[in-house]
Amino acid sequence: MDTSAATYIGQPRAAFGQVDADDPASFNHCFAEVNGIRMHYIDEGQGPLVILLHGFPYLWYMWRRQIGALAAAGFRVVVPDQRGFGQTDRPEAIEAYDMSQAVGDMVGLMAALGETSAVIVGHDLGAWVAQAAATLRPDLFRGLVMLNTPVPPRGKVKPTVGLQAMAKGRVYHHLYFQQLDKPDREFASDPRKTLRSIYYSVSGSAVGAERWRLFVEAGEPLLNAFTEPKEFPSWLSARAIDYYVDEYTRTGFTGAINYYRCRDRNWEITAFLDGAVVRQPSLFIGGAADPSIEPVEIRSLYDGLDTWLTGLQKKVLLPGVGHAAAEESVDQVNGLLLEFLEQFKD
Repeated sequence: MDTSAATYIGQPRAAFGQVDADDPASFNHCFAEVNGIRMHYIDEGQGPLVILLHGFPYLWYMWRRQIGALAAAGFRVVVPDQRGFGQTDRPEAIEAYDMSQAVGDMVGLMAALGETSAVIVGHDLGAWVAQAAATLRPDLFRGLVMLNTPVPPRGKVKPTVGLQAMAKGRVYHHLYFQQLDKPDREFASDPRKTLRSIYYSVSGSAVGAERWRLFVEAGEPLLNAFTEPKEFPSWLSARAIDYYVDEYTRTGFTGAINYYRCRDRNWEITAFLDGAVVRQPSLFIGGAADPSIEPVEIRSLYDGLDTWLTGLQKKVLLPGVGHAAAEESVDQVNGLLLEFLEQFKD
C-alpha cells in the first residue's frame, strides 16, 4: 500500500461514506505503540468500540466489507493487523506470539485508543485471541463474537497430544506448523499460489477433491491439501488477492505461523484457567460448508459451545459458506453482527 495515503493518528473518522471497499487507501490507517510493538490498525466511525480480529492467512483487510456497515450503524470500528501480520511489527522470538502477548496487544490498543470497553470479534486465529481476551479481561471486553472457529476451553491434555490423537498418524496443520522453517519456506515460495489455493479450498465454492484436505500424510507438503483454482469466485476480487499477496510477499509467513508454535505454551501457562467460562453475551457464526468443522472432534466443539460460553445468544452455520464467512457471505454476516451489537449501544 502507498503509505503516503495513510493517516497515522489514533483519531476515528466520524463518517464512513460510500467507498471502494477493495481499495485499502479508502480506510483510515493508524499506528500505535502497543505492548512493545508498533501496531497498524484501521479506525472508522464513532460510538461503542468494536474490535475485529482477522485469522490466518488473512489481514485486517478480510473485514473490509464489515467496517463500513458497522461504522454506519453507530460503532467505532477498530481493525488491527495482529502482531506478525501485515504492517504490524513481527517480533523474532516464538514465545512473543503466545496468548498472553496477543491479549496484551488488545489491552494496550484499547488504552492507546482511550477506550475502556469493547466488543471483540475474531475469525479463525483471531477467534482464539478474542476468546482469550474475553476470558482474561471481562472488565474490558463486554461481548464476544467468534467466526468459523469454535475455540475450546483449556483442556486436560496438551494440545499437540490431542491433535495427534485426532490425526491418527496423519498430520494436521497445527502439527505441521510445529516444524521450524520448513512450512515458512513452503508457503513463501510462491505467495500467490499459496494464498489463492488456501482461500479457495477452505471456501464454500470448492467442491469434491478441490476442498481443503484437513490431514496430510507424514512427509507430505501441506500445500498438497489445497487446490489452486483456474478462476477465483467473484466474492474475492483480483484486486483483493493482489493486496493479500503483496503483503505476504513483503512479510513472509513466519510471524503468523509462530502463533501455532505456541499452542502447547499457551496450555502450559494457563493452568489457572481450568474450568473458566465466558459469561459475557456471545455469538458464533460459522459456515455449513467449512471443511474445518468436519472432524467429529471439531464439530463436537460447535455442538457444545454453550457449555463454556454461558452467555451464548446464538450460533449459526450459514448454508453454502466455508471458512471465510466474512468475505463469502457479507450481507448475512453483517446482519448477524448488527443484530448482536444492537444490545451494546449506549
